[in-house]
Amino acid sequence: MDTGTPDTGGFGALLHRLRAGAGLSQEELAHDAGVSVRALSYMERGHTRGPQRRTVQALAAALGLDAAGALELERAASLGRPRPARPARTAGAAGAVGAVGAVGGTAAAAVADGGGPDLLPRAPRGFHGRAAELGALSRAAEGEAPVCLVVGPAGVGKTALVLHWAHQGRAGFPDGRLYADLSGFGDTGERGLMEVLREFLPALGVPHGGIPESVNGAAALFRSLAVDRRLLVVLDNARDSEQVRPLLPGGRRCVTVVTSRHRLPGLIVTDSARPVAVDVLGPEDGTKLLAGVLGTERVLAEPVAARRLAELCGGLPLALRVAAARLAQRPGWSLDAMAADLSDETRRLGLLDVEDTGVRAALRLTLQQLPSRVSRLFAHLGRHPGTHVDRYAAAALADTDPAAAEAGLERLVVAHLVTETAPGRWAMHDLVRLYARSLDAGPDALGRVLDHYIATGLAAVAAAEPGNEECFPLPADHLPPAAVREFADRSAAVAWYAAERDDLTLAVAASHAAGLHGRTWRIVMTLWPLIVWRVRDGWVPLLETALEAARADGDRHGESRVLNVLGWVLTEEGRIPEALTHLTAASALAARARDAVAEANALVVLGVARAALGGLDEAAEGCERAVELAREAGDRTIERLAMQHLARHWADAGKWRQALDTATEALAFDDRPGTTDVPGILLLMVRGEALLGLGDQDGGIGQLELAAREAEASGYEDGAVRALGVLLRVSADPGLRARYDAAVARLRTRE
Repeated sequence: MDTGTPDTGGFGALLHRLRAGAGLSQEELAHDAGVSVRALSYMERGHTRGPQRRTVQALAAALGLDAAGALELERAASLGRPRPARPARTAGAAGAVGAVGAVGGTAAAAVADGGGPDLLPRAPRGFHGRAAELGALSRAAEGEAPVCLVVGPAGVGKTALVLHWAHQGRAGFPDGRLYADLSGFGDTGERGLMEVLREFLPALGVPHGGIPESVNGAAALFRSLAVDRRLLVVLDNARDSEQVRPLLPGGRRCVTVVTSRHRLPGLIVTDSARPVAVDVLGPEDGTKLLAGVLGTERVLAEPVAARRLAELCGGLPLALRVAAARLAQRPGWSLDAMAADLSDETRRLGLLDVEDTGVRAALRLTLQQLPSRVSRLFAHLGRHPGTHVDRYAAAALADTDPAAAEAGLERLVVAHLVTETAPGRWAMHDLVRLYARSLDAGPDALGRVLDHYIATGLAAVAAAEPGNEECFPLPADHLPPAAVREFADRSAAVAWYAAERDDLTLAVAASHAAGLHGRTWRIVMTLWPLIVWRVRDGWVPLLETALEAARADGDRHGESRVLNVLGWVLTEEGRIPEALTHLTAASALAARARDAVAEANALVVLGVARAALGGLDEAAEGCERAVELAREAGDRTIERLAMQHLARHWADAGKWRQALDTATEALAFDDRPGTTDVPGILLLMVRGEALLGLGDQDGGIGQLELAAREAEASGYEDGAVRALGVLLRVSADPGLRARYDAAVARLRTRE
């Protein structure tokens, strides 16, 4: 497979002709010669002008050249190697230093216009954007002997950024620009230190015979030569800090730029390296990159499709270039057609590979550098149905404990395979997630993470609504996680619900698609406290999925509970006829199952729907029956809930004394002093309204103010709006309007 355009003359052109004549692909020749495909590609394109003699000998043997052919190849390579001026004495390293000093260190074959050696590959073509990163790199390169650490995920364009910057700033390094690809993530292993130093030292004027045989000696010589020079040293694709340290020049006026897929914190600690993060491109810059390859006219002809392509490639320059290469080979293929193909997640990674280059290859090389336990965690993360994980979800996926999962996540962060988007929450780039999903993670990962969400959801319910009965029994084949997150109080549970809502919704969809019906409806039912607090947040589709799953699961108890919650939400949305249908069915199911608590629940919500149609007396009768059922079952939580709604119906009917007595009785047997819950807030509101109705304005305002304060403190915005709305009708307090408007604004931001 050929990669790139061959050099038009010199060693690269000769090598390309010989390989083509032998009928070998780049991969085949690279394998036989023991070099990387990338290194071979660099040679043929003229980026590596004069490879070392042993590399040339390996290539000649792999090509099957005779002695004359091998000599010709070596001669061509020698013309591209640095040529030091003849030193006055060459006896060892000391002689080499003296010789270089005598000629000012300017003798080299790869000599730039300024007189210093230049080992930089050519500037990248089609480079666009990156103004912020270029500025950050320039700032990092200021000061004394700076070490700049350019880090980012595979394929994000770190090398392109550094080479573009280096070529723009050539004049700032008159004594030379050195470059070495350390191949820290290559298939054939990283380059040896001596191999790199055997390129650097001749470029600085050291004859081959004057290069010390030991790594320490060669590195010391390199540092001594760099002391008084203004050099740029680019160390590309470093695997770790240990690989870099012996190659740091150390001169005060030298600038070293290291690129890596890893963060290399050790280099920051020991050598004060200054990190420059490189992230994916935004849609505009991604579109410009496409235009640089395909031409502006072709991109302008389909601007929407071009932007969509940039988004599907996740802004990853490598992916964008592969997509552009495919389009460039097929001029008649529209950008819209390419975008349509990439929209299919099952094909996307395959379409973003070309020959030996592509997203999968880059990620594979990154992953193979990590310990097996970290690679295993990465594969399991691909089974996560959502976009973010915490350490508990990661532990469930990989069937390990949270501490081990967090340690693995940190290693993946260092390798730029995951990103910590917030403290304790990690996410993957879309293409990285697709790659992880393609790896083998075993059959049980999805079930484990779904059961993690069920267990954690139940813990959140217990913290958010203490005293309530368990939502449901666990599935018979439940896979308990190694550890379940603990919630100290309601606010901690609310924060978890808010952070995880989107991922829980995606978990429900994945569970439903996998036919795991028992888990599907259970995950939805663990959300009921959030549904209560944010009832107008569009819950109906999720609850309809839960209802379908409960019926498929054959669980009448689950079906009744889901119908009940769905009916209540529909009532709050004003869809009363639909709500009555579901609530009547819920009540009938519970009665047939002799589930007094479920029947009481259904009657309470059925009363809300009937009251919305004006049937307050009928609603009150249903709630009175619910109170009886709850007392028979010994469930004081449901009893209190039924009394709260009964008090509400009495108040709406203007029966103030009955409303006040019922609300007061319900509040009296609250056995959790110092806590706040939604029924408690609503009972305070009813009591306040009843007192107003009975003529006790001060008492009524006091109860309503207490309800409003507790609603605001607990994040129950709907309750705050209701309580403050009543207060505005009876109180002249100027602060009420501002509080009311603020609560309405908070409520609207969720809609």
